[in-house]
Amino acid sequence: MKRLSLLLAIALLAVACGTDDGTGDGGSADCELGDISTLDLKADGTLTVATGEPVFPPWMIDDDPSNGQGFESAVVYAVADELGFEPGQVEWVRTGFTEAIVAGEKDYDFNVQQYTITEERDQVVDFSDGYYALRQAIVGYADSAAVGATSVADLQALRIGAQIGTTSLDYIENIIEPEQPAAVYDTNADAKAALDADQVDALVFDLPTAYFVTAVEIEGSVILGQLEEVGDQPEELGFLFEEGSTLVQCVNEALASLRDAGTLADIEQEWLAQGGDIPTISR
Repeated sequence: MKRLSLLLAIALLAVACGTDDGTGDGGSADCELGDISTLDLKADGTLTVATGEPVFPPWMIDDDPSNGQGFESAVVYAVADELGFEPGQVEWVRTGFTEAIVAGEKDYDFNVQQYTITEERDQVVDFSDGYYALRQAIVGYADSAAVGATSVADLQALRIGAQIGTTSLDYIENIIEPEQPAAVYDTNADAKAALDADQVDALVFDLPTAYFVTAVEIEGSVILGQLEEVGDQPEELGFLFEEGSTLVQCVNEALASLRDAGTLADIEQEWLAQGGDIPTISR
């Protein structure tokens, strides 16, 4: 009987410990914005942030995350400020994109390099709330028939393409609903060839891909416009943490404060809309 009672006590203790993480991603946290002494950090007094190598505009500028220039760099420093860090207390390290999406302890507090929050990834790492709701973008050459489009209706008569199996193709078929069926390509190289051959007027990519494609893959192409996000649960980019990190809740509080103050929207306008040079194409 004594043995049974002891085993029951151990089982109850295990249940209590197992429910200590609270709800949502990350462990429980008792942080106070502006007071870094309340944060569980990898290095005392330092916010260690990982990113890719190299990094590209407009996410970060001059391959230097520490200069505060570029959308993700600016967001990180805004979050750090909300948490109570001075700029000099932010330490950057470099990682590969895929090597971070594995289970296990990380040597940084969080990682930022356009990680889309997905259920599959969330099984092995934790994510913050989204800091950017992913938009689609229209890409073409400067003489494209899509130039000057201000609404989805302006795009419906055009020949538009996207890569197979992407949310961009879904957006064309379900939101733009062009008069001609969407052109579908296996690779971005195939899409470029179609654009060069004047088989399509424009292509649709998610915005991170659009920036990369116009900078690296399709010479002379430009982003002609951003398309409005749709749905109650758009794809979002989030900071990546090791599973169970108590810092997630603290960063979420900082992001909520920045969102309420309009700071995130201002940073997005400055870097992703290039101060308004890239128009938003409305529905």
